[in-house]
Amino acid sequence: MEILRVPITEAIRKKLGAVPHKPGVYLHKDRFGTVIYVGKALDLRKRVSQYFQSSRRMGWDLKFNALVEAICDFDVHVVRSEPEALLLESKLIKEFKPRFNVSLRDDKRFLMLKVNLNDPIPNFTFTRLKKDDGARYFGPFVNSFGLRNVMALAQKQFNLRGCRVFTPGEADYKHCLYAHLKHCTAPCVGIVTREQYLEQVQAACNFLEGQCREMQGQLEAQMKKAAAAHEFERAADLRDLLRDLNDTWKKTEKFARVPYTLPLSINPESDLIELGKILNLPAPPMRIEGFDISNISGTFAVASLVSFKNGRPDRANYRRFKIKTVEGQDDFASMAEVVRRRYSRLKRETKPLPDLILIDGGKGQLGMACAELEKLGLEKIAVIGLAKEFEEIYLPDIALPQRLGLDHPAVKLLQRVRDECHRVANSYNAQLRLKKISESVLDDFPGIGEQRKKALLKKFGSVQRLKIATLEQLAEVPGFGGKAAEELKKFLAART
Repeated sequence: MEILRVPITEAIRKKLGAVPHKPGVYLHKDRFGTVIYVGKALDLRKRVSQYFQSSRRMGWDLKFNALVEAICDFDVHVVRSEPEALLLESKLIKEFKPRFNVSLRDDKRFLMLKVNLNDPIPNFTFTRLKKDDGARYFGPFVNSFGLRNVMALAQKQFNLRGCRVFTPGEADYKHCLYAHLKHCTAPCVGIVTREQYLEQVQAACNFLEGQCREMQGQLEAQMKKAAAAHEFERAADLRDLLRDLNDTWKKTEKFARVPYTLPLSINPESDLIELGKILNLPAPPMRIEGFDISNISGTFAVASLVSFKNGRPDRANYRRFKIKTVEGQDDFASMAEVVRRRYSRLKRETKPLPDLILIDGGKGQLGMACAELEKLGLEKIAVIGLAKEFEEIYLPDIALPQRLGLDHPAVKLLQRVRDECHRVANSYNAQLRLKKISESVLDDFPGIGEQRKKALLKKFGSVQRLKIATLEQLAEVPGFGGKAAEELKKFLAART
């Protein structure tokens, strides 16, 4: 039987030789530059090289064969440890959604610890989603079982409460095992003041950050003592607890988004040179800004601006816009508004202008952008449009578009900019829609008006935080004293 051989280009061969023997994450791409698979490895060089070894092909299944045949490029990102590689792999799979990845594509996330020091009686809780709610977060942690063991140790060591009630009182204290077993100092009934309890919580925070290493020494001493006394089960439990502590205290990088240093092309510099040539620019466009409009039937109309520097995303200069002056679904007018707002501000603040502007769309959107730039006296900035169906490049004052082919490096660079515009615009649109749906719950509360609704959202920030607020906190909002606060509390509880 003939064995098909996976072609290795000279560029891939050179790239394989530069991959280090270190832990990290690798991304395989197809001929369009789309990420089709994300994986992790303790040794990147060995793992990535296996995909290009034809001698292994007999043992591959059909799916793996299809993946290897589709690989035309790959990228790697080096991290410090295996847990970091696992965290980054999960993040990238959720962001790129590669078609050859099955696991880690859902919404499951790694476990974190959360505590809000502004709560009446702060409590440590487990969560998988980090929110902008003023709370302190620890993690994420790959070893969730070990984290739970460490948290149980911290609760005993620092006498923290383990009950789940938001604001426990005397009725809860009567049935609380934590207080009766002396595991909690019972701030709910005033055995300690809130200030004293906050000191316990802060000490636990320091412990979770690895600042209390003396406890590790105590546990090691207890383990050795138990082993010497032939209490091997207890010694094994202490050994496992020490391992969990080390896993929890191990520093890992927080990958809030795709790392800035992650390359998106084999050679972005050469892509820029090719783009400069086909557009007849005096030099490669080192700074590119791209625009896209997103709306659903004219509602929640938004725009995105993404910035690429040296062929790579420059996320610090991304911007999002709500369309203000356009009614209904009018992408042409929306594009004109965004271009006008962006470059009138840059001109007013005398900030650097881009070398190239990419408009998502064809002749119509491009014409509106050019008209606005001309009004601002910025017609010298190079601006083009990219129509998606055939990846046609539209230039000002030229009737017919250019078709360079999907394999052209300049087209791939423009696709990366355009796709990033889509992602940012669509995610912003979805974020506004979800927020509106959440806030609409308040519209069903009898007698509420826009002013009182705005006052509630201004104080609590979201309906989710409103649902866990106390009666006293609700009563502090103008228009919700006494009975109104009780009715709102019951109303929200019925919709939890």
